[in-house]
Amino acid sequence: MSGQRRDTRMYPADSEVAASRSGRQLRYRLKLALRDPTTLIGILMAALFLYLIVVPILSILSDAATVQFGDERRVKGEMGSFTLYYLHRAFASPVAHDLFWRPLMNTLKVGFGAILVSVTVGGILAWLIARTDLLGRRWFATALIVPYMLPAWTFALAWTTLFKNRTIGGQPGWLESMGLSPPDWLAYGQVPITIILALHYTPFVILLFGSALKRFDSQLEDSARILGASGRTVAWQVILPLMRPALMSAIVLIFAKCLGEFGVPYVLGLPVKFDVLATSLYRSIGSRQTGVAGVLAGAIMLIGMIAILVDAYLAREARRFVTVGSKGSMNRVSQLRGWRLPATGFAGAIFMVSVCLPLLTLALSTVMRQPGNFAWSNFTLDFWIGQDLPTVAMRTGILFSPDLWQAAWNTIWIVGTASVCSGVLGILTGYVVVRTTFRPLAIFLRQVTFMPYLVPGIAFAAAYLSLFAVARGPVPALYGTSIILILALMADQMPYASRAGISAMMQLGKDPEEAAQVVGAGWFRRMIWVVIPIQKGSLVTGVLLPFISGIKGLSLFVILAVPATDVLTTFSLRLVDYNYTQAANAVVLIIAGLAYGGTLLAQKLTRTNLAEGLGN
Repeated sequence: MSGQRRDTRMYPADSEVAASRSGRQLRYRLKLALRDPTTLIGILMAALFLYLIVVPILSILSDAATVQFGDERRVKGEMGSFTLYYLHRAFASPVAHDLFWRPLMNTLKVGFGAILVSVTVGGILAWLIARTDLLGRRWFATALIVPYMLPAWTFALAWTTLFKNRTIGGQPGWLESMGLSPPDWLAYGQVPITIILALHYTPFVILLFGSALKRFDSQLEDSARILGASGRTVAWQVILPLMRPALMSAIVLIFAKCLGEFGVPYVLGLPVKFDVLATSLYRSIGSRQTGVAGVLAGAIMLIGMIAILVDAYLAREARRFVTVGSKGSMNRVSQLRGWRLPATGFAGAIFMVSVCLPLLTLALSTVMRQPGNFAWSNFTLDFWIGQDLPTVAMRTGILFSPDLWQAAWNTIWIVGTASVCSGVLGILTGYVVVRTTFRPLAIFLRQVTFMPYLVPGIAFAAAYLSLFAVARGPVPALYGTSIILILALMADQMPYASRAGISAMMQLGKDPEEAAQVVGAGWFRRMIWVVIPIQKGSLVTGVLLPFISGIKGLSLFVILAVPATDVLTTFSLRLVDYNYTQAANAVVLIIAGLAYGGTLLAQKLTRTNLAEGLGN
């Protein structure tokens, strides 16, 4: 009858039937999926990434909560047993201030200082490039992002060449050699670290903020001015609210990068015991405080994850902001008029300070016997090609040093092998994620390959050291070998390689593969003769980007490399420790040239441009 209501309540028997039906459907789908080689390859890759990414992180976190070898008497527990000793030592003991709290405060001060400077300078430059008739705006759009193509500690070495004093000993800086003694606060510590990181990450703001400004519709400004709004009102109440997601994203990413930055604080902070979290972690590993190192690595991971998750949230918020208006109105630029020459001079001055001056300083320092002496007789090529030099260890110029060529060979084959493996795994990850019918596997691969992006490099290196320093089951101890460097680089670069692979495979239809399958080609043959040739551009991208990053990377190598596996970055840092300034600067120039040249080559081969959209 129409007046009667149907009983829709779920009784226990009905729920059991529904659960049983759902279980049978899942088993049936899994059975079908396992017949597809794509799913089997995906399962093998999931197991590989689980071991290379998740297990090392769990290992370093486990070190923070278990008694380590040599600490049994101090902790009053058996090795491997659970303990809160290291947490107490890092956070609440009398030495906690030096181990964690002061480095944390220094990290925050340096990070927020770098953010303040880079956002101010980068915001002005982004507006000049994207929204005005600045002279040479297209050239500046590329030139002003060069600092990010170079290693950050390149500029740290240039700073010490100019400003260091005899407080620490060794050779004086240029200014002191010329009779001007810089104060300690300018030569070392917070101020120079903040300035260098700000200049290095200003391109972040130019790219992110500038791209957002480029999409901003000029009609919104015009409407506000017609209603009587002043220039300041338009800037604060119209432009900045719409630019807030891009600006906040730049701020969060700069903070996350500063959190894991090691090279600059090592060169400019350690001489005056100005520790940040990265250098404090390095000190703990060097002094074999494995448990404390686990606590510090976990703290760095947690802060880094929070920062990246905040950035992901802000990226979702940015989708709420849309541009209204025609394409022509969006591209209209403002006329600087009388301010055009001063604005161009400002952009040129930033380029000179952030690129020309550091590189010129490093180059000149490598051909000077005595720093700061510009007499013609003081210039020499001995530090490049000399023989029988009057030094203890460096008896030849750097180009005749077998240690340099060994480090260069290690760099090429270690970084190259890791990059090729990352590129291939990235394409396979993209293939499985897009093609598999078992969606939980696709979701897991997406998430696990993105995880290294959430972990700063110095903490990820500490995690690998924790896992592979000793033999575990059938896997021997890998510390001191090239294999641990290759595995760490592969895992560290998977976020970029996997995203490139997923993006490429989403653009590839199934028709070419189905045609090959019809004529009898198996899965492996389809990959070799169909998928990879079509997606060779994405494979090149997935190889080149990790290679460039690996060449100039320092955080992973400084923890995991030993003298026998020195790469160019660790070799140059070793020369800094030995106070061979000219030789160290020469190696850094070689690294900078390789990184910059590799970036240009990658852009040419992939037909992309970092500054795309910022200039006409």
